Amino acid sequence: MATNSLQELYVEQLQDLYSAEQQIIKALPKMIEAAQSDELRDALNEHLEVTKTQAQRLEKICQELGEDHKNEKCKGMEGVLQEGSDLVKEVKNEEVRDAAIIAAAQRVEHYEMAGYGTARTYATLLGYDEAASVLEQTL
Repeated sequence: MATNSLQELYVEQLQDLYSAEQQIIKALPKMIEAAQSDELRDALNEHLEVTKTQAQRLEKICQELGEDHKNEKCKGMEGVLQEGSDLVKEVKNEEVRDAAIIAAAQRVEHYEMAGYGTARTYATLLGYDEAASVLEQTL
């Protein structure tokens, strides 16, 4: 379906972010298992809980708009996560593997920041101030 309005683009962005968050929720336990550092495992576990909260926020925003939050597949996040997974599998040295996990996690975070910043801006332009505030919380 062609996107013909900022409203439609905004909804697509929210759905894309929701898909990204769901993919992250699925990928993080594998990263936690592969990590050797207790500190890294703790940070990834914390991020998993934060990610679940972020997904719930997106569900609520979509619900308030009367939109389904599951209509988009985030192919970008799928690629970022696959690239990180492949790298982690290739690295045999445990310390280097932790560094690879950190690099992959940073790429995920930057992708999320770009998506949330865009969605927040669209929400502001469309007059959805409460949603913009919620999206800003995630940023």
